[in-house]
Amino acid sequence: MRFGTFVPQGWRLDLVDINPAEQWTVMRDLVQRADQGDAWDSVWVYDHFHTVPVPTDEATHEAWSLVSAFGAVTERIRLGQMCTAMSYRNPVYLAKVAATADLISGGRVEMGIGGGWYEHEWRAYGYGFPSAGDRLKRLDEGVQIFRQAWTEGRVSFDGKHYQVDDAIVAPKPLQQGGIPLWIAGGGEQVTLKTAAKYAAYTNFDGTPEGFAHKSDVLRKHCANVGTDFDAITRSANYNIAIGTTEAEVQDRLAQLKDRLARFMPESAAEASLGAFRGMPGVGTPEQIVENLSKLRDQGLSYAITYFPEAAYDRSGIELFEREVIPALR
Repeated sequence: MRFGTFVPQGWRLDLVDINPAEQWTVMRDLVQRADQGDAWDSVWVYDHFHTVPVPTDEATHEAWSLVSAFGAVTERIRLGQMCTAMSYRNPVYLAKVAATADLISGGRVEMGIGGGWYEHEWRAYGYGFPSAGDRLKRLDEGVQIFRQAWTEGRVSFDGKHYQVDDAIVAPKPLQQGGIPLWIAGGGEQVTLKTAAKYAAYTNFDGTPEGFAHKSDVLRKHCANVGTDFDAITRSANYNIAIGTTEAEVQDRLAQLKDRLARFMPESAAEASLGAFRGMPGVGTPEQIVENLSKLRDQGLSYAITYFPEAAYDRSGIELFEREVIPALR
């Protein structure tokens, strides 16, 4: 099993109380730390503009700016976004941005891509909020544009949502065949079909039941479109709250709740912990290893982790590196 980790960028209220002028240093140091060891295969950011679970005036740093910056200050680790919203940028422009980031990094960029969902920021930034069907059709068209841009260096495309007339994307990415595509999301009719057609990686529900079901749907789409299901790496994201004892785990969750409760009612802060409590990435090292081992047996081969306290406290990351990753590698 391979492991990636999210870098705190503010979106999940994970840079609170850090001076904005110092936030880049915090992010850079965490990325360089991951780059220098051998525990982590990749680092990731989110492509969002407004914080969650509620919009606030706290920082949310832009994903592709960070990917390029990380590429310039690291040497080994791969760099991704989970996931870029297709409609936030014209896709041929985004193909150009990603190609440039790939050159800066020496060929280490991963392209996480999805349809987008956060209605508040869509409308705030003037994008409207198209139907789910239209967002997913844009995803499919945009992925076709990426592939043409990165393999041929020129794009002409006449779709329902996007039209491109001999756009030049030069230089192309350094990676042979273009930047690997991670199609993120578990939509069973469209997203997973798009993944079956184009993805090197998928990223969907990481619970045992959900992972098994989405994997079965993906397998059927692969059979229908004539692609090799086993050639697609299946990944999932895991919120991590780890401690040597269950009491330490609960302390981490209480600290997170206290931070969130500064920006929302306590009931909403508690509800947000539903993404942690009872999930596979929460527990002692032994419990997390047991949880992820079962998922590995189901075909999970890449786990992307999120440590909500990473900007303030690295002890959870260190414990995970010491006792979880070696047991699952």
